[in-house]
Formats: sequence, structure tokens, C-alpha cells
Amino acid sequence: MRRALVLLLSAAAFAACTGRSDRPSGAAQRRISIATGGTGGVYFVLGGALARILSRDVPGLEATAEVTSASVENLHFVAQGSADVAFTLADTAFDAVKGQGRFPRPLPLRALAVLYTNVTHIVVPAEGPVRAIGDLRGRRVSTGSPNSGTEVIAERVLRAAGLDPEQDVTRERLAFGESVAALKDGRIDAFFASAGVPTAAVLDAAATPGFTVRLLSDAHLVGRLVATHGPLYATSTIPDGAYPGVPSAPVSAVRNLLVVREDMPADLAYAITRALFEKKDELAAAHPAARELDPRTGAASAVMEYHSGAARYYEEADVWKSREPRP
Repeated sequence: MRRALVLLLSAAAFAACTGRSDRPSGAAQRRISIATGGTGGVYFVLGGALARILSRDVPGLEATAEVTSASVENLHFVAQGSADVAFTLADTAFDAVKGQGRFPRPLPLRALAVLYTNVTHIVVPAEGPVRAIGDLRGRRVSTGSPNSGTEVIAERVLRAAGLDPEQDVTRERLAFGESVAALKDGRIDAFFASAGVPTAAVLDAAATPGFTVRLLSDAHLVGRLVATHGPLYATSTIPDGAYPGVPSAPVSAVRNLLVVREDMPADLAYAITRALFEKKDELAAAHPAARELDPRTGAASAVMEYHSGAARYYEEADVWKSREPRP
């Protein structure tokens, strides 16, 4: 993993997000890394807050969060052992455990939790000519960082709309922050961002003086996405007020997961899952997407088997019975 981009999560680094700076004394006996995403997305914010909580509250543990290209890259990192925990989109995770799409063989992964819902932002200049997805034909479009979940969804949405992402658009593969800069400079006509609401990069674009944006709707394509890729997608609405001056838009949505290798020690998987839900308020202070955290949702079908350590937490939380079949 790109160690130059490691975000070292000292107490001071996240005091502004959480309002707390205490952590137990003593040398850490176990170190883990959390693969997040780009700095303009929700994974980065929540991953950083989770790392700080784990480092502070789990005895003998030191966690760091790492900047990555997100879902596809994250799952490869966990499978090869260069990361221990990964944020990922459910559709990407489904491909990973099946060994399909961008994954030539099944990866040895297990779920800890279903987290919150990502929605598909397709951002264009408000005064520009692009009013619907079909108008992207012949345009310059950022489909997200290489090996990101956004890139997977962007390709699928474009194909569902009858566009070939390799032939019908001039494709850029930019991270969220780079996409915003390119849109404002006129170097691209649109960008995709699959992320929670609000997403920092989209907020940046919407709040730029003298520059206004709008969101394209892709909710009408959800049926085609489900027919082609399985029941991984749903419809949602980005509401008025989510981004300054940006009208609401009905869009496609997909869940996010927290996943680990199947051979992670059960006590560690349990501790991470427990902290995730017991420190919900602290995570929500870092980003409001964490308000969706709930053990009942977390234990919902995660498109892969749950880790035994996570299962222990859900049994203790009375979400599952001890002999109940696991999703």
C-alpha cells in the first residue's frame, strides 16, 4: 500500500472531529491499517475517525487509516494482507467474493457490517448543455479514480443508459477532488461520485462562488442495473439542501460494507464491530453518514459471509440468535 499516504491518527489529529483526545497509555501490541478512499470522500473521514476510536479504546491496538483509490483497490489490499480492514461498496464486494468483474479469482473476505448507503452523484455545471445522462455522449467525463467503486458504478450506469464508457465519452479517471477542479476549470463536462451525503468534493463544487452545479438523475436505470448485476441497487433521492443551491435528484444507491480477511482473529473482528456501533455518535460527529449505523442494518445481508467475530457481536446485541443461519 502507498505508505507515503498513510494518515497517522494521533489523538490530536482527530480532536477536531471528535472533540476528544484521550487514549490509554502503553505501547501498542497490534497494529492494523484501514483502507479508506480519497480525501474528498466519506470513507476517508469515517475511516480516520474509526482508526482514532480503535487506537484509543481497544487496549493494545494501534490503527491507522490510509488514503486509497477506494473499493476495488481496498479489497485487493485486504486480500493480499497490506491492509486489515476495508471500506467498500456492496456491488464491488459481491464481485470480489465471486471472482468476477475486476477480480480474476474469489477473494478470502468476510463482512463486519453493512454501514450506510452511497448514492450516485453525477455532477455537471448548472448552466451547461448536459441535462440528462444521454447528453454525456461525446462529452468529457470523469468516472472516478482507477480501481474505485465509483468507477465500477459509473461504467455500469453509462452502459445502462446505452453509452459505451470507452467509446461514447472521453473518459478521465480522476479522484473526487481532481474531478471538482477539472469541472470548475472546464476540462471535463461531468463527474461521477458514488458516496454518502454530503460528500466534501460535491460540497466544494456547489459552494464555489460564481460557479453552480446540478445533479443528473439515474434512478430510471435502477431496474436495468438490477437485471444485469443482481439486487444490489435501489433508488434514493439527494434532497434539496444537501448541497447549497442544488435541486434534489432521484438517483441510484448501493450499500457500503466494512470487510476484513476471513482469517482475521475473532477477538479483533469483534472489537472493531463493537466499537463501530457503540461509538456511533462519535463517528456521526465526524460525518453524518454514520447516523445510519444500526446493528439491525449492520447484520443485514452483506453479499458475503460474516466474520465469526462480527457474528458474536450481533448475537450479544440480540440481533441474531446463536444458531441462526448467517447471511
